[in-house]
Amino acid sequence: MRNRSLSRWFAAVALVAAPLWAGCAANTRAPGDPVRQSESEYDIARDLWLRRGQTREALEHALKAIELDDENSEAFHLVALLYLDFCSRGPSECRLKDAEQAASKALSLKKDFREARNTLGVVLIHLKRPKDAIAVLRPLSEDILYQTPEKAWGNLGWAYYEAGELDRAIDALRRSIAAQPLFCVGALRLGMAYERRGELAPALASFTRAIETKAPECNRLQDAFWGRARVAERLGQTDSIRADLERCVELSSASESGKNCRSMLDHLK
Repeated sequence: MRNRSLSRWFAAVALVAAPLWAGCAANTRAPGDPVRQSESEYDIARDLWLRRGQTREALEHALKAIELDDENSEAFHLVALLYLDFCSRGPSECRLKDAEQAASKALSLKKDFREARNTLGVVLIHLKRPKDAIAVLRPLSEDILYQTPEKAWGNLGWAYYEAGELDRAIDALRRSIAAQPLFCVGALRLGMAYERRGELAPALASFTRAIETKAPECNRLQDAFWGRARVAERLGQTDSIRADLERCVELSSASESGKNCRSMLDHLK
């Protein structure tokens, strides 16, 4: 799943005052130390991506960070996220295998790196390996220390959906929304799962919930507008779909959902 609100994926650094006798030993790394340089490159890469939206430049610095220190787990995770970000631009720039390798490396370096585990699960779903993703994500959904359980349950539900295990998908996605009611992506996927199972009324309700969730990004979920229009048509509620189709096309006319919305909208005229 692409999520541009990724700032909480990176832990804040707390400054702790040390006793005076330890002051000189607090930073024993020389300015030219590769580990310190790697940390600096990682900080630059993170800033370029999260604050400035410069993905290519960020990747250059993130790759430099792991070249300087091949045990920098945070840098490997950032590389995975950046490769995954490129996939949103189209298949020509998508490098999922590289993303998988980077996320796997981050997790091997730091066994309890929960965000890296979540990222690896997402990459495996995109690679059409939902059963592998389930194996990665299920432990995360059961990890009481994971601070954003809605991500774990939401991505696990997505993996179950892709694997055709709709009952488990619905259960996991309902858990994701229960963990965080503002998690509209979970509601979107829940609508998709209900629709595939032929339960159109709860599908329509889930798509509506995704769109109407009071979070800034939710009214930009194009697939939710397309899903609600699609299900409403099947239910014979054609009077209500024009606005959803128009909003869907407004968000993007080039995407697959945008093209589907345009086609249905043209047939309404």
